[in-house]
Amino acid sequence: MENQLPTPAGKLISQTIAMPRETNANGDIFGGWLLSEMDLAGAILAGRIAKGRVATVAISSMSFLNPVPVGAVVGCYAHTLSVGSSSMRILIEAWIEGDHQADSSKVTEGEFVFVAIDDQGNKRQVPKP
Repeated sequence: MENQLPTPAGKLISQTIAMPRETNANGDIFGGWLLSEMDLAGAILAGRIAKGRVATVAISSMSFLNPVPVGAVVGCYAHTLSVGSSSMRILIEAWIEGDHQADSSKVTEGEFVFVAIDDQGNKRQVPKP
């Protein structure tokens, strides 16, 4: 049996480069910035599912596994865990690859909950697929 490297769960939703302005006092990328990138990726997927506006209502778990160095390409992968009448649970993973790095590595994962909302900010039904 072959040794397989871990791969991201879900579909690549967004990518960006970790820039120096996003660092903490230790020179690593600030966790809040990474959380924001993951939230944006989740909102993209949730918006597609809801066919419209969504809001983040909870982050039920979040794990920071490894630091993110400046210059790394950060990819956010999202996978739908469940869809309710108005809410969506989405697993989001952030993976990095550097200029001289052959393999990707997972740096964070979190479970986000989004709710479909109308133009007034009221909860609405998620359309059936």
